[in-house]
Amino acid sequence: MMTDFQLTSPIETIRFQNHTFFLKRDDLIHPDFSGNKARKFYYYLKNDFPYIKKIVSYGSVQSNAMYSLSVLAKMKGWEFEYYVDHIADYLRENPHGNYAAALKNDMHLIVGRGIPTPTKNMLFIEEGGRQKEAEYGIRILAEEISFWQKEQKIEKLNIFLPSGTGTTALYLQKAFVGVGIPQPTVYTCACVGDDMYLKEQFSMLEADEKYHPTILALEKKHHFGKLYRENYEIWLKLHEQTGVVFDLLYDPLGWRTLLAHPQVYEEAPLLYIHQGGILGNESMLPRYQRKYPLMANE
Repeated sequence: MMTDFQLTSPIETIRFQNHTFFLKRDDLIHPDFSGNKARKFYYYLKNDFPYIKKIVSYGSVQSNAMYSLSVLAKMKGWEFEYYVDHIADYLRENPHGNYAAALKNDMHLIVGRGIPTPTKNMLFIEEGGRQKEAEYGIRILAEEISFWQKEQKIEKLNIFLPSGTGTTALYLQKAFVGVGIPQPTVYTCACVGDDMYLKEQFSMLEADEKYHPTILALEKKHHFGKLYRENYEIWLKLHEQTGVVFDLLYDPLGWRTLLAHPQVYEEAPLLYIHQGGILGNESMLPRYQRKYPLMANE
C-alpha cells in the first residue's frame, strides 16, 4: 500500500490553436492511480474500513474507473468484483487497455448477472465513481487550484473539464462556492448522453443548482464511443502542438466544445483539467488508426 501517496499535480502553460491555456496535469499524480478517478477514490484510500473485504462495481469493460478500482483494491488488500453487461469475444481472447490492466490486478469480472446485495463486508461503488465520498478528494483539487490562483495573482479564473457522470465537475464547482477570492466558474460538457442526462447526474448528488457547473455543448449531437474524424483530428493536433497525450474518449470532445465557445477562454484565463484515462487509448487508438489510416501522416 502506498502510505506516502499524495494527491498533487503540476499546472503547466500550453499553447494550442494560437491560444494560451493552463493545464492541470492530474494525469501525472501517480503512474498507477491518477486522474479524476484518483480524486474520486481518495477517500477510500486514506480512510480505514476494517470490515471491508471486497469492492464491487459495474460499468463498461474498458472503463477507467474499473482499472482505478482494481488498483485501489490491490493497495488495500481487498478483492475486486466488477460486473459488465457483455464482453466482446475479441477482447476476451486478446486482453488490452484498462481490461488487461485490471485483470493483472486480480479483478474478478462477472458478465451478465445482477449485482449482489451489499453487505457490511462489501464496498459498493457506483458506475464511474458517482459517490458522495468523491467530494473528499475533489475538494483537495479545489484547494490546490485556489492556492495556485492566489499565487499567480489571477483575479478571475474559468475552469473546463469534460464529464461522464459529472461528479468531478459538480464537486469542484461546489467547493468554490463562497470562497474569498473571486469564485472560479467551472464549465463542462456531456460526453455520455446529452445535457439533460448530465443535469440529472448532478441532481442525484446535489439538488441545489447553485452548486452545479455550467454545461457547454456543440450544435451536433455526439454519440459516446463512436469514432469521429473531428475527434481524432483534434487529438492529433493537441499532441503535435502541446506535446501532451490526452485521453481519446473524453478530451477530444472536451477541447472541441471549449474551442466552440471562445468567450469562456477569452474573458478570463482558462484552466483545463487533464483527468487521465490514457490507458484507454490502447483500445481507442487502433480503432481510429484503422478507420482513418492516412490522418496521422497528414
